[in-house]
Amino acid sequence: MILELRGVAKRFGATVALDGVDLALDAGEVHALIGENGAGKSTLLNILSGLLAPDSGTIAWHDDAARIAYIHQELALCPHLSVAENIVLGAEGSRFLLRRDALEARAAHLLADFGRGEIDPRTRAGALSLADQQVVEICRALAADARVILMDEPTSSLQRANVERLFRLIRQLRERGIAIVYVSHFLEEVREIADRYTVLRDGRSVRSGDLNDVRDDELIAAMIGRAVDNAFPQRAAVAGGDVVLRVDHLASPPRLHDATFELKRGEILGIAGLIGSGRTDLVRALFGLQRVTAGTIACHPERSEGSLARTGFLAAYPARNDTRATFGYLSEDRKGEGLALPMSIADNVTLSRLGAVAHRGWIDRRRQDDAAMNIMQRLRIKAPHPRTRVAKLSGGNQQKVAVGRLLHHDPDVLLLDEPARGVDVGAKRDIYEEIVRLACAGKAILMVSSYLPELLGVCDRIAVMTRGRLSPARPAGEWTPDSIMETAIGAA
Repeated sequence: MILELRGVAKRFGATVALDGVDLALDAGEVHALIGENGAGKSTLLNILSGLLAPDSGTIAWHDDAARIAYIHQELALCPHLSVAENIVLGAEGSRFLLRRDALEARAAHLLADFGRGEIDPRTRAGALSLADQQVVEICRALAADARVILMDEPTSSLQRANVERLFRLIRQLRERGIAIVYVSHFLEEVREIADRYTVLRDGRSVRSGDLNDVRDDELIAAMIGRAVDNAFPQRAAVAGGDVVLRVDHLASPPRLHDATFELKRGEILGIAGLIGSGRTDLVRALFGLQRVTAGTIACHPERSEGSLARTGFLAAYPARNDTRATFGYLSEDRKGEGLALPMSIADNVTLSRLGAVAHRGWIDRRRQDDAAMNIMQRLRIKAPHPRTRVAKLSGGNQQKVAVGRLLHHDPDVLLLDEPARGVDVGAKRDIYEEIVRLACAGKAILMVSSYLPELLGVCDRIAVMTRGRLSPARPAGEWTPDSIMETAIGAA
């Protein structure tokens, strides 16, 4: 055994983050730490890494020389530094001068080991895609030569090929005697890579053991305190209403080359594809965040050809009697552009539609709090009150706040980019139910996701992006995970 925790507790004012956690970690073990958002997983990792001190309990290290590396769920890179500088940050050595050629060679070696040798170590980290930034974060942990590695949702921005590379590396690290604490909301991932597990609920360790001895439904029940019959909500097949959005041969270089589709009222249209294939470029172009060089976008074509209004974090919200279609956009990057982290839940939920909570041009804080509390109850956001700063919430609850902003806006068309990223099993179900409820209420929804079960379980139709070109949309029942992947890589 390399590490043992007993009765670890931590409070933040009146909030109890941990209320008695026991955990034992062996050398050469991958230990899965699972639980709902807000269960205390990130707080526990912060304590293990030394970022926080526990209020009570014991932490016993059985290897005094053990070093710890922490891969954060929210990327912790220095965007102004190069890839190589980020990878060796904190592990540069004690010499007065750094040899940049050696630094870049070491970074290139680690990137090649991960299978991403095409990433230039001299590139500024902030210029990389989220997926490539995740790779840099992982390589930085490997450069630390740690005996214990803490991985908090390390695959949240990775495509399946990179996930498999990561798992190969984890197996190699395990063979070298390195212990890994692995946090993930994907139970299939946990079963694929982990040996043992500990379940946290409401800040307490409620179950642990060997993964081979427990079923998924038992894990879910331990996580959320109740049984979940189905991962995805059931609803009747949708025939489709009027066409709300028609897109013809849309292009937004360099990644989006040709996208044609129709989106109907009451429909959920899923967009699959590899990261970098142009999926995100499509929704950003539709929302006006990227320049369109070719093609047409028609909203409510039966009533007002070409009429378009957008709603979002930085855009004004038009009056509800406007005959144009209103758009709402959920960014895949909630930390960078989806939320104002220093502001409260109430401010974030209402910020781009303040008119709904204002009186004679002044914000009515009571109305604002009531609107935010309604969203918190609908999405089961765990927070003491609407004035809680979003930065203090867990990653999954932050994602719910971002979704809640769209619920408050009530747009006609919702553009959702990875709506359930970094969210636990129970919270995913809450978000899926809201998406289905919105569709049943007549909203038109375009949903991008890297998680194929999500697309197959929630969407009415699915189209696949391949190297910037969108396939024809087909009913979800006509697709399988294999056929989606074959289309995504251009093999179909």
